[in-house]
Amino acid sequence: MTDSLRPIGGTRHLRNLDLNLLVALDALLDERNVSRAAERLGVSQPSTSAALGRLRRHFDDELLRRTGNRYELTPLAANLRPLTAGAMQAVRRVFEAAPTFDPASADRTFTLLATDYGALRIGEPLARVLHERAPGARLRLEQNTPYAVDHADDTLRAVDGIVMPHGFITGIPSIDFPTDEWVVICSEDNPDIGVELTLDDLRRSPWVVTFHGPTAFTPALRQLQILGVEPTIEVVVESFLAIPFLVAGTRRVALLQQSLAERLSPLAGIRILQCPGEIAPLREALWWHPIHSTDPAHQWMRAIVEEIAGVDTVPRHRMGG
Repeated sequence: MTDSLRPIGGTRHLRNLDLNLLVALDALLDERNVSRAAERLGVSQPSTSAALGRLRRHFDDELLRRTGNRYELTPLAANLRPLTAGAMQAVRRVFEAAPTFDPASADRTFTLLATDYGALRIGEPLARVLHERAPGARLRLEQNTPYAVDHADDTLRAVDGIVMPHGFITGIPSIDFPTDEWVVICSEDNPDIGVELTLDDLRRSPWVVTFHGPTAFTPALRQLQILGVEPTIEVVVESFLAIPFLVAGTRRVALLQQSLAERLSPLAGIRILQCPGEIAPLREALWWHPIHSTDPAHQWMRAIVEEIAGVDTVPRHRMGG
Protein backbone atom coordinates (compact mmCIF):
# COMPACT_ATOMS: atom_id res chain seq x y z
CA MET A 1 0.00 0.00 0.00
CA THR A 2 1.52 3.28 -1.12
CA ASP A 3 -1.41 5.60 -0.55
CA SER A 4 -0.66 7.82 2.44
CA LEU A 5 -4.24 7.54 3.64
CA ARG A 6 -4.57 3.78 3.51
CA PRO A 7 -4.81 1.85 6.80
CA ILE A 8 -1.49 0.82 8.27
CA GLY A 9 -1.58 -1.96 10.81
CA GLY A 10 -5.36 -1.51 11.12
CA THR A 11 -5.17 2.22 11.98
CA ARG A 12 -4.76 5.49 10.12
CA HIS A 13 -1.57 7.03 11.44
CA LEU A 14 -1.67 10.79 11.68
CA ARG A 15 1.96 11.06 10.65
CA ASN A 16 1.03 9.57 7.28
CA LEU A 17 -1.92 11.83 6.58
CA ASP A 18 -1.74 14.18 3.62
CA LEU A 19 -3.83 17.23 4.55
CA ASN A 20 -3.89 18.26 0.90
CA LEU A 21 -6.25 15.35 0.35
CA LEU A 22 -8.60 16.75 2.98
CA VAL A 23 -8.61 20.06 1.11
CA ALA A 24 -9.28 18.24 -2.16
CA LEU A 25 -12.05 16.14 -0.58
CA ASP A 26 -13.76 19.26 0.75
CA ALA A 27 -13.70 20.92 -2.68
CA LEU A 28 -14.84 17.79 -4.53
CA LEU A 29 -17.75 17.12 -2.20
CA ASP A 30 -18.81 20.75 -2.30
CA GLU A 31 -18.45 21.31 -6.06
CA ARG A 32 -19.39 17.77 -7.19
CA ASN A 33 -17.28 18.40 -10.27
CA VAL A 34 -13.58 17.77 -10.84
CA SER A 35 -13.05 20.80 -13.10
CA ARG A 36 -14.74 23.23 -10.72
CA ALA A 37 -12.94 21.72 -7.73
CA ALA A 38 -9.61 22.14 -9.54
CA GLU A 39 -10.42 25.78 -10.33
CA ARG A 40 -11.37 26.41 -6.72
CA LEU A 41 -8.15 24.83 -5.48
CA GLY A 42 -6.00 26.61 -8.06
CA VAL A 43 -4.51 23.38 -9.38
CA SER A 44 -4.73 21.43 -12.63
CA GLN A 45 -7.61 19.12 -13.45
CA PRO A 46 -5.32 16.05 -13.74
CA SER A 47 -3.98 16.79 -10.25
CA THR A 48 -7.51 16.94 -8.84
CA SER A 49 -8.48 13.76 -10.70
CA ALA A 50 -5.47 12.03 -9.18
CA ALA A 51 -6.53 13.21 -5.70
CA LEU A 52 -10.03 11.86 -6.31
CA GLY A 53 -8.51 8.52 -7.31
CA ARG A 54 -6.51 8.35 -4.08
CA LEU A 55 -9.57 9.24 -2.05
CA ARG A 56 -11.63 6.58 -3.81
CA ARG A 57 -9.00 3.96 -3.01
CA HIS A 58 -8.84 5.03 0.59
CA PHE A 59 -12.59 4.98 1.18
CA ASP A 60 -13.22 2.08 -1.21
CA ASP A 61 -16.09 4.15 -2.58
CA GLU A 62 -16.73 6.17 -5.74
CA LEU A 63 -17.62 9.30 -3.72
CA LEU A 64 -18.75 11.04 -6.93
CA ARG A 65 -21.00 8.97 -9.19
CA ARG A 66 -21.95 10.13 -12.69
CA THR A 67 -25.70 10.48 -13.23
CA GLY A 68 -26.49 11.70 -16.73
CA ASN A 69 -24.36 14.78 -17.39
CA ARG A 70 -23.58 15.53 -13.75
CA TYR A 71 -22.06 13.92 -10.67
CA GLU A 72 -23.97 12.97 -7.52
CA LEU A 73 -22.59 12.20 -4.07
CA THR A 74 -22.67 8.59 -2.98
CA PRO A 75 -24.30 7.89 0.41
CA LEU A 76 -20.85 7.75 2.03
CA ALA A 77 -19.84 11.03 0.41
CA ALA A 78 -23.04 12.68 1.65
CA ASN A 79 -22.16 11.55 5.19
CA LEU A 80 -18.59 12.80 4.77
CA ARG A 81 -19.56 16.25 3.57
CA PRO A 82 -20.48 17.83 6.95
CA LEU A 83 -17.60 16.01 8.64
CA THR A 84 -15.14 17.29 6.06
CA ALA A 85 -16.43 20.85 6.29
CA GLY A 86 -16.08 20.70 10.08
CA ALA A 87 -12.56 19.29 9.81
CA MET A 88 -11.56 22.10 7.44
CA GLN A 89 -12.89 24.69 9.86
CA ALA A 90 -11.00 23.05 12.71
CA VAL A 91 -7.76 23.08 10.71
CA ARG A 92 -8.22 26.76 9.91
CA ARG A 93 -8.76 27.51 13.59
CA VAL A 94 -5.52 25.73 14.49
CA PHE A 95 -3.49 27.91 12.16
CA GLU A 96 -5.33 31.09 13.15
CA ALA A 97 -4.38 30.61 16.81
CA ALA A 98 -2.07 33.22 18.35
CA PRO A 99 -0.78 33.96 21.86
CA THR A 100 -2.38 37.42 21.86
CA PHE A 101 -5.10 39.25 19.95
CA ASP A 102 -4.79 42.81 18.70
CA PRO A 103 -8.12 43.80 17.11
CA ALA A 104 -6.60 46.76 15.27
CA SER A 105 -4.26 44.52 13.27
CA ALA A 106 -6.02 41.15 13.45
CA ASP A 107 -6.61 39.05 10.36
CA ARG A 108 -9.15 36.64 11.80
CA THR A 109 -12.45 35.08 10.77
CA PHE A 110 -15.11 34.57 13.45
CA THR A 111 -17.59 31.89 12.41
CA LEU A 112 -21.04 31.63 13.99
CA LEU A 113 -23.94 29.33 13.16
CA ALA A 114 -27.34 31.02 13.32
CA THR A 115 -30.79 31.11 11.81
CA ASP A 116 -31.59 34.12 9.66
CA TYR A 117 -33.31 35.65 12.71
CA GLY A 118 -30.18 35.10 14.80
CA ALA A 119 -28.01 36.56 12.05
CA LEU A 120 -30.05 39.76 12.15
CA ARG A 121 -30.53 39.96 15.91
CA ILE A 122 -26.94 39.22 16.90
CA GLY A 123 -24.87 39.13 13.72
CA GLU A 124 -25.88 42.61 12.59
CA PRO A 125 -24.60 44.51 15.66
CA LEU A 126 -21.56 42.23 15.95
CA ALA A 127 -20.60 42.93 12.32
CA ARG A 128 -20.91 46.66 12.99
CA VAL A 129 -18.58 46.51 16.00
CA LEU A 130 -16.05 44.36 14.13
CA HIS A 131 -16.01 46.91 11.34
CA GLU A 132 -15.30 49.69 13.82
CA ARG A 133 -12.79 48.00 16.12
CA ALA A 134 -11.25 45.15 14.12
CA PRO A 135 -11.30 46.26 10.47
CA GLY A 136 -9.17 43.32 9.33
CA ALA A 137 -11.45 40.74 10.97
CA ARG A 138 -14.32 38.98 9.20
CA LEU A 139 -17.61 37.61 10.46
CA ARG A 140 -18.85 34.44 8.80
CA LEU A 141 -22.51 33.62 9.50
CA GLU A 142 -23.47 30.11 8.45
CA GLN A 143 -26.95 28.64 8.49
CA ASN A 144 -27.68 26.62 11.59
CA THR A 145 -29.01 23.13 10.83
CA PRO A 146 -30.61 20.29 12.80
CA TYR A 147 -27.47 18.23 12.08
CA ALA A 148 -25.26 20.88 13.68
CA VAL A 149 -27.43 20.95 16.81
CA ASP A 150 -27.71 17.16 17.06
CA HIS A 151 -23.89 16.93 16.85
CA ALA A 152 -23.21 20.08 18.87
CA ASP A 153 -20.05 18.83 20.55
CA ASP A 154 -18.31 18.17 17.24
CA THR A 155 -19.83 21.23 15.57
CA LEU A 156 -18.72 23.66 18.26
CA ARG A 157 -15.12 22.49 18.13
CA ALA A 158 -14.86 23.85 14.58
CA VAL A 159 -16.73 27.18 14.91
CA ASP A 160 -16.78 30.07 17.34
CA GLY A 161 -20.34 29.46 18.45
CA ILE A 162 -23.97 28.72 17.76
CA VAL A 163 -26.70 31.30 18.23
CA MET A 164 -29.88 29.58 19.32
CA PRO A 165 -32.49 29.48 22.10
CA HIS A 166 -32.25 27.67 25.39
CA GLY A 167 -33.65 24.15 25.49
CA PHE A 168 -31.53 22.51 22.79
CA ILE A 169 -27.98 22.55 24.23
CA THR A 170 -26.91 22.13 27.85
CA GLY A 171 -23.71 21.84 29.83
CA ILE A 172 -21.59 24.33 27.87
CA PRO A 173 -20.93 28.06 28.39
CA SER A 174 -23.22 30.65 26.86
CA ILE A 175 -24.05 34.36 26.81
CA ASP A 176 -27.74 35.26 26.98
CA PHE A 177 -29.37 37.94 24.88
CA PRO A 178 -32.41 39.99 25.90
CA THR A 179 -35.71 38.20 25.49
CA ASP A 180 -37.96 38.64 22.49
CA GLU A 181 -41.69 37.95 22.54
CA TRP A 182 -43.49 35.50 20.27
CA VAL A 183 -46.35 37.01 18.31
CA VAL A 184 -48.81 35.68 15.76
CA ILE A 185 -48.92 37.23 12.31
CA CYS A 186 -51.67 37.13 9.72
CA SER A 187 -52.33 38.92 6.46
CA GLU A 188 -53.63 42.48 6.69
CA ASP A 189 -56.71 41.42 4.73
CA ASN A 190 -57.36 38.11 6.53
CA PRO A 191 -61.16 38.10 6.98
CA ASP A 192 -61.16 35.28 9.55
CA ILE A 193 -59.28 37.04 12.34
CA GLY A 194 -60.51 40.06 14.24
CA VAL A 195 -58.72 42.55 16.42
CA GLU A 196 -58.15 40.04 19.25
CA LEU A 197 -56.81 36.60 18.49
CA THR A 198 -58.21 33.48 20.19
CA LEU A 199 -57.01 29.91 20.48
CA ASP A 200 -60.00 28.88 18.34
CA ASP A 201 -58.72 31.19 15.58
CA LEU A 202 -55.41 29.35 15.69
CA ARG A 203 -57.12 25.95 15.63
CA ARG A 204 -59.14 26.88 12.53
CA SER A 205 -56.40 28.61 10.55
CA PRO A 206 -53.84 27.02 8.22
CA TRP A 207 -50.25 27.51 9.38
CA VAL A 208 -46.76 28.34 8.20
CA VAL A 209 -44.23 26.76 10.57
CA THR A 210 -40.45 26.65 10.83
CA PHE A 211 -38.04 23.79 11.44
CA HIS A 212 -40.80 21.24 12.01
CA GLY A 213 -38.95 18.15 13.24
CA PRO A 214 -38.25 16.05 16.34
CA THR A 215 -35.15 18.07 17.34
CA ALA A 216 -35.78 21.23 15.33
CA PHE A 217 -38.88 23.18 16.22
CA THR A 218 -40.23 26.55 17.34
CA PRO A 219 -40.59 26.33 21.15
CA ALA A 220 -43.69 28.56 21.21
CA LEU A 221 -45.52 26.20 18.86
CA ARG A 222 -44.90 23.34 21.29
CA GLN A 223 -46.38 25.49 24.05
CA LEU A 224 -49.49 26.16 21.97
CA GLN A 225 -49.86 22.43 21.36
CA ILE A 226 -49.94 21.93 25.13
CA LEU A 227 -52.85 24.39 25.13
CA GLY A 228 -54.69 22.25 22.61
CA VAL A 229 -53.72 23.96 19.36
CA GLU A 230 -52.81 21.28 16.81
CA PRO A 231 -51.82 23.35 13.77
CA THR A 232 -53.05 22.53 10.29
CA ILE A 233 -49.71 22.91 8.55
CA GLU A 234 -49.69 24.10 4.94
CA VAL A 235 -46.07 25.31 4.65
CA VAL A 236 -42.84 24.32 6.41
CA VAL A 237 -39.87 26.62 5.85
CA GLU A 238 -36.40 26.78 7.39
CA SER A 239 -36.34 30.57 7.35
CA PHE A 240 -37.92 33.11 9.64
CA LEU A 241 -37.45 35.94 7.15
CA ALA A 242 -39.65 34.17 4.59
CA ILE A 243 -42.60 33.66 6.94
CA PRO A 244 -44.36 37.05 6.55
CA PHE A 245 -44.31 36.72 2.76
CA LEU A 246 -45.80 33.22 2.97
CA VAL A 247 -48.57 34.58 5.20
CA ALA A 248 -49.40 37.79 3.30
CA GLY A 249 -52.42 37.54 1.00
CA THR A 250 -53.56 34.21 2.51
CA ARG A 251 -55.62 32.93 5.43
CA ARG A 252 -52.49 31.46 7.01
CA VAL A 253 -51.07 32.36 10.41
CA ALA A 254 -47.60 31.90 11.86
CA LEU A 255 -45.54 32.50 14.96
CA LEU A 256 -42.74 35.02 14.64
CA GLN A 257 -40.38 36.91 16.91
CA GLN A 258 -41.87 40.33 17.67
CA SER A 259 -38.72 42.26 16.73
CA LEU A 260 -38.59 40.58 13.33
CA ALA A 261 -42.34 40.93 12.74
CA GLU A 262 -42.17 44.66 13.43
CA ARG A 263 -39.23 45.02 11.09
CA LEU A 264 -40.88 43.17 8.21
CA SER A 265 -44.54 44.14 8.57
CA PRO A 266 -44.28 47.28 6.36
CA LEU A 267 -42.78 45.17 3.57
CA ALA A 268 -45.05 42.14 3.75
CA GLY A 269 -48.48 43.54 4.55
CA ILE A 270 -49.12 41.62 7.76
CA ARG A 271 -50.84 42.24 11.08
CA ILE A 272 -49.10 41.53 14.38
CA LEU A 273 -51.29 40.03 17.11
CA GLN A 274 -50.75 39.13 20.74
CA CYS A 275 -50.35 35.39 21.10
CA PRO A 276 -53.17 33.94 23.27
CA GLY A 277 -52.26 31.75 26.21
CA GLU A 278 -49.19 31.80 28.41
CA ILE A 279 -46.28 31.64 25.97
CA ALA A 280 -42.77 31.98 27.38
CA PRO A 281 -40.61 34.61 25.67
CA LEU A 282 -37.71 33.63 23.46
CA ARG A 283 -34.22 33.90 24.95
CA GLU A 284 -31.42 33.39 22.47
CA ALA A 285 -27.84 32.78 23.53
CA LEU A 286 -24.40 32.39 22.05
CA TRP A 287 -23.06 28.92 22.92
CA TRP A 288 -19.42 27.90 22.50
CA HIS A 289 -17.23 24.91 23.21
CA PRO A 290 -15.06 25.16 26.36
CA ILE A 291 -11.91 24.48 24.31
CA HIS A 292 -12.23 28.04 22.95
CA SER A 293 -12.56 29.69 26.35
CA THR A 294 -8.87 30.61 26.71
CA ASP A 295 -8.33 31.68 23.09
CA PRO A 296 -7.47 35.42 23.22
CA ALA A 297 -9.37 36.18 20.01
CA HIS A 298 -12.43 34.30 21.24
CA GLN A 299 -12.25 36.07 24.59
CA TRP A 300 -12.24 39.42 22.81
CA MET A 301 -15.22 38.43 20.66
CA ARG A 302 -17.17 37.24 23.72
CA ALA A 303 -16.53 40.57 25.44
CA ILE A 304 -18.08 42.30 22.42
CA VAL A 305 -21.04 39.90 22.48
CA GLU A 306 -21.58 40.59 26.19
CA GLU A 307 -21.47 44.32 25.44
CA ILE A 308 -24.07 43.92 22.69
CA ALA A 309 -26.23 41.65 24.85
CA GLY A 310 -26.30 44.26 27.59
CA VAL A 311 -28.12 46.73 25.36
CA ASP A 312 -31.63 45.77 24.26
CA THR A 313 -32.27 47.73 21.08
CA VAL A 314 -35.38 45.78 20.03
CA PRO A 315 -38.22 48.24 19.28
CA ARG A 316 -41.62 47.68 20.83
CA HIS A 317 -44.82 48.88 19.17
CA ARG A 318 -48.49 48.36 19.83
CA MET A 319 -49.85 45.09 18.46
CA GLY A 320 -53.28 44.47 17.04
CA GLY A 321 -55.60 45.88 14.34
